[in-house]
Amino acid sequence: MLRQKLLGCQKSLLLFLCLSLSAISLLPVSRSLAETSSVPLPSDAPLELDLLTKPNGTVITANTISPQGLTTPSLWLAKANSEDKLLDNWIAYPASVTAPGRVDAIVNQQVWSILDYLERYSFINRLGSVARKDVYNLRVFNYQQELLASYTCNFQTSPTSCRIQINSLNRLGLQQSSK
Repeated sequence: MLRQKLLGCQKSLLLFLCLSLSAISLLPVSRSLAETSSVPLPSDAPLELDLLTKPNGTVITANTISPQGLTTPSLWLAKANSEDKLLDNWIAYPASVTAPGRVDAIVNQQVWSILDYLERYSFINRLGSVARKDVYNLRVFNYQQELLASYTCNFQTSPTSCRIQINSLNRLGLQQSSK
């Protein structure tokens, strides 16, 4: 009798383990928290608007023209093709030993404010993809130096993992962040 109970318990345990493993195998594969958090946060360096009128030798703006050839990041074509009214200017900082290159894009606040979330996301994704190809992260500001959005990548991973973050003003005028 004891032997039959023991065999019954073993069968029940085996059935439980099989069902558990089957259920786990049916779960969708998703990125772990460690993978998701490997994308760095946007740079917290301040926007340097004075570089738009007085650029130094290391930064590139929408007004920088290179006589030697194409300058990276190549945002001129993106601006000319579809972002002319929204994308007003940009400052591109070269990569350093500790950080990848960074583009601070400045948008026309009036145009930005009439875009809905999906239009903003599409803009950030298009411009961020162009910047990513040249190994730059992207931050989007208005002329009041408010961070509106970012497109940040971990260039150490393969494939490169990126995150878009859009800050929006709610009805009370307070900043709120979404990912």
